Amino acid sequence: MNKSERNNRKKGISYADAGVDIAAGDDAVQRIKKLARNTFNSQVLSEIGSFGGFFRPDLTGIAKPVLISSADGVGTKLKIAFMTDKHTTVGEDLVNHCVDDILVHGAKPLFFLDYIATGKLKPDVIAEIVEGFARGCKNVGIALLGGETAEMPGLYSEGEYDLAGFIVGIVDEEKVINGSTIKEGDVCIGLASNGLHTNGYTLARKVAFEIAGCKPGDPLPGTDMTVDQALLRVHRCYAPLIHPLLEKYEIHGMAHITGGGIPGNLSRIIPNGLSARIHKNITPIPPIFDFLQNEGGIDEAEMYHAFNMGVGFIMVAPTEIADKIIGSLSKAGEAGYRVGDIVRDEPKVQLI
Repeated sequence: MNKSERNNRKKGISYADAGVDIAAGDDAVQRIKKLARNTFNSQVLSEIGSFGGFFRPDLTGIAKPVLISSADGVGTKLKIAFMTDKHTTVGEDLVNHCVDDILVHGAKPLFFLDYIATGKLKPDVIAEIVEGFARGCKNVGIALLGGETAEMPGLYSEGEYDLAGFIVGIVDEEKVINGSTIKEGDVCIGLASNGLHTNGYTLARKVAFEIAGCKPGDPLPGTDMTVDQALLRVHRCYAPLIHPLLEKYEIHGMAHITGGGIPGNLSRIIPNGLSARIHKNITPIPPIFDFLQNEGGIDEAEMYHAFNMGVGFIMVAPTEIADKIIGSLSKAGEAGYRVGDIVRDEPKVQLI
């Protein structure tokens, strides 16, 4: 090898040659900054781009502050976004899911952090995702405080990405809700879901696109929606409904109905020796569930373990105030349903 050849070899390759586009990353960051800044409030003390996000919590009226945090993802619902090239809703899904997770303990959210990982960074797609994050944060009055966007060629298929969300909330220690005060005779009050929310999508995709042979834009029977519209409906956020109730009423326990359905989630808060006896079909069941069950020939028990089946959130409250809670929900434009009661029995959840 002569000197010229050695010099040429030493030049090597660039980061872009290896698949990482720093310019595209910078473009995405600039778009993210604008979207995130729109969620900032007076408690945010930093800008997007710092090594960490600064937040000064307002502790007014909180004697013993407890921070409650959670992390989650959107699961294979992302596959529907890839299939349809619609990316504006999955970010909001993730914010709402995380808010609902800490809501069950009575916590008010403070701020949200996101993580986006992809094989090839496309600024337009990243902006659509973050638009959803920002919208979800604005809807509950919290800051999109920061996050990470990672470009990792070879780890993700072309056109795909993954999302994770991280939330921190606060509650007074004396007002923490964990199900420990649930007692025999309490009433279970259900709030409706609007579809799958963010769980059960591996089964749903197999039924809709493999067994039933649907295309995303095909009509969903019995509705004015297409299959993809039904599958991409945004996960409901229950915080605006629940927090006013917590200020007025004694709530003994709450459950966010996610993966595992009613049995898998409500059982997490029921004390030993007690059982939540839940009546099926009291809340309206969105048509997507009937479609999946009929097309897939799915057993009813499996449906209730894989999906929320129309119930997105459950509160457990004393029987003497259940009607008042349902009345307050009605005034707020939301239907509350008596879906069951607490008895001395086992297992912890019975579907009847």
